[in-house]
Amino acid sequence: MRIIAGSFRSRALASPSGLATRPTSDRLRETLFNVLAPRMSGAAFLDLYAGSGAVGIEALSRGAASVAFVERAPAAISVLRANLAALGISEGFRIHSGSVAAFLRLPRPGTKQSYDLVFLDPPYDAAKEYAATLGLLGGGANGLLAPGALVISEHRRKERLGKEYGSLQRSRLLEQGDAALSFYAACFDENSALTG
Repeated sequence: MRIIAGSFRSRALASPSGLATRPTSDRLRETLFNVLAPRMSGAAFLDLYAGSGAVGIEALSRGAASVAFVERAPAAISVLRANLAALGISEGFRIHSGSVAAFLRLPRPGTKQSYDLVFLDPPYDAAKEYAATLGLLGGGANGLLAPGALVISEHRRKERLGKEYGSLQRSRLLEQGDAALSFYAACFDENSALTG
């Protein structure tokens, strides 16, 4: 795995061994970030089910102001930390170890942290994770989504996700090989929703 573009372009990334973590392919990451390019500069990015951190690190490489990584597998967290260290990234990120559901349900009194872009890539076989996570995000998730936020879910091409989850409405579906990316607009207005 390599970083596709930006300040860390072509730098190699490690990935956890075994089948428990399935990294987003370089080709699919390139497609994702080509779509997100106009939104990247200065964005607050949330990488759920972060694994090795490839997607969040790509976001930092391309100009995101900050990235929050959420991952519960100790082996994946170790690889994520090693990837950040190998690239010399020491700021602009936070790692939350624990389940995505627990992170999304955390009370955040007095916190103004919200995210412009949210990427989620649960294990393909954990179908209930998609609905649960998108449902929490579409249900407010303690104010985590900034106005005009975009939520992107990677999933199997043959597995269709819902068209809406609470306030999230799908605005775009991209298919590539066996994988697909569903884009959800957190609020529909002509300036923030992607169409396609």
